[in-house]
Amino acid sequence: MKKILIVDGLDPFIREEKDILSRNDFHIFTTKSGREALEIHRREMADFILADLNAPDLAGDELAKAVRLDPSLKRVSIVIVTSLKRADLERCACSGANDYITRPIDPEKLLGKVAHLIDVPRRGDLRVLIKARLIGSIGQEPFFGTTCNISVSGLLLETEKVLAKADLISCSFFIPDAERVSAKGEVVRVTRQEGIFHYGVRFVELPEWDTKIIETYVRRHMDPNAT
Repeated sequence: MKKILIVDGLDPFIREEKDILSRNDFHIFTTKSGREALEIHRREMADFILADLNAPDLAGDELAKAVRLDPSLKRVSIVIVTSLKRADLERCACSGANDYITRPIDPEKLLGKVAHLIDVPRRGDLRVLIKARLIGSIGQEPFFGTTCNISVSGLLLETEKVLAKADLISCSFFIPDAERVSAKGEVVRVTRQEGIFHYGVRFVELPEWDTKIIETYVRRHMDPNAT
């Protein structure tokens, strides 16, 4: 049975999230304390951690950083509960977390993230947060956007450009401390949260060198000591 650790300073949300997950045969641990979460994780070796960005004693982003810096704890998937404020998303992007989810929590989205991230070691498709300015085009029309997360199979894109499922796009962006990546992709998912559109893009053409750049970024994001 997979172990889920929920770190949240608000009792109603602890109960809600625990109820959502416990119905799906996960072993749930809950705590209001980020520092206690570290001890629980050290003892239980959780498979998945759900942490509130604004937890009172140890914020979710700081918890994620602490976990990633400890070789004995870092092999865990982390999702941070946050708002869509740009400053909060930037904190998540620098934390070492795999992904974020916004309140109010959508049960289907939460379960989808859990299922994806817990299954990652077998699938080899690890998704991590990244905030990078993206230049794209659909046909001959250029557009601009921002990447939200990325894996070697695709990315999540935020843009004011209206896109639809099955649209084919070309895009390029810089990976932090690396070179520009260029890829072609297909829009496979469209979501809207608080008036902002996000598009799930599956790469259909990603050069081998660019694949290696992304793989290196993902590895370093998950392991700050990786070379």
